[in-house]
Amino acid sequence: MSDAATPSSHPRMHRLLLTGAGGGLGKVLRERLQPSAEILRLSDIAPMAPAAGTHEEVVPCNLADKQAVDALVAGCDAIVHLGGVSVERPFEEILEANIRGVFHVYEAARRHGVKRIVFASSNHVIGFHKQTETLDASCQRRPDGYYGLSKSFGEDTAQFYYDRYGVETVSIRIGSSFPEPANRRMMHTWLSFRDLTTLIEKSLFTPDVKHTIVYGMSANKNVWWDNTQAAHLGFVPQDTSEVFRDKVEAQPPVAPTDPNAVYQGGAFTAQGPFGD
Repeated sequence: MSDAATPSSHPRMHRLLLTGAGGGLGKVLRERLQPSAEILRLSDIAPMAPAAGTHEEVVPCNLADKQAVDALVAGCDAIVHLGGVSVERPFEEILEANIRGVFHVYEAARRHGVKRIVFASSNHVIGFHKQTETLDASCQRRPDGYYGLSKSFGEDTAQFYYDRYGVETVSIRIGSSFPEPANRRMMHTWLSFRDLTTLIEKSLFTPDVKHTIVYGMSANKNVWWDNTQAAHLGFVPQDTSEVFRDKVEAQPPVAPTDPNAVYQGGAFTAQGPFGD
């Protein structure tokens, strides 16, 4: 298996906005999404490397600032929205970046005529489902924390802005996108960087997606998610967690009652409350 970037055959847009460009996945996608646009506009509240040339624009922005987000979105053809708090945190922190922030992004898209957004949702939208279940996009959402609640709000926002304003979205319920799976749970949820890049490209350039929900996972042997309802994206993952199985299974097993062995959301189901 190789996680190297592969050449892209899709057309290029003029300007693509990548929010959360200073985060872990943002740094990975900064390089890998270059073929998708003539200009990649990069934004985060966190420090970012300077623009590498005229094909990049670095624009710091606080997603909680509605006017700043409006200016950020102006002139963009599409948005890959990764920005926000990416772990379980107190609600007040989640509220600003993940709830106000996603609303500001969609409002700016409406105002500036942006018709395609790729929204980084999360498996934590359905985290309280048991690992014995197989879920598709129409399953009941069962968020496993404030972070999962914010991503559920984001999916509802995406649906509303499609129904009301025709802004199309692919909401990617990202599993675990890291260089390799860290534990047994991630053997099911792992998404390689190469497969993530391909899925985002498909989400940007597939016509008539309306609001599509897709689970972000590689071609792992045992999976909990069914992407039949997103088949129109044409996403065919190339990588699998199986190549890491011996390394992962060498770890001591967790107790049968451990959240990592019970719930699809793993440890997120047991974090918080905060501040008591």
